[in-house]
Amino acid sequence: MSAAILTIIFLIVSNVFMTFAWYGHLKMQSSGLSSDWPLFAVILFSWGIALFEYCFQVPANRIGFEGNGGPFSLIQLKVMQEVITLVVFVIFSLLAFENTEIRWNHILAFLFLIAAVYLVFMK
Repeated sequence: MSAAILTIIFLIVSNVFMTFAWYGHLKMQSSGLSSDWPLFAVILFSWGIALFEYCFQVPANRIGFEGNGGPFSLIQLKVMQEVITLVVFVIFSLLAFENTEIRWNHILAFLFLIAAVYLVFMK
């Protein structure tokens, strides 16, 4: 498998874990699973999930970084990661939170992000 594809897969997996670590506890709270947890328990729970995020994020950056023989510059890696983060977040929020709505300005912002990816890969 190419370094580019592996990097992208790892970034996607990493961001799924990150999204659950950062926002999953809100869904758990709204469904009553963790509504009586103290804040430190929620933080520890989120850190436990975030450990798996780092297990994919760090290798993604090491594999993908051109300084290590990968195909991407540092800026390209960061912009890709941010776009993947937002795509994963939108999917998660639409599935997990019924009151989430996508408005025209959100779509326009996503189009600007796609433009950012295009621009960052220009030679």
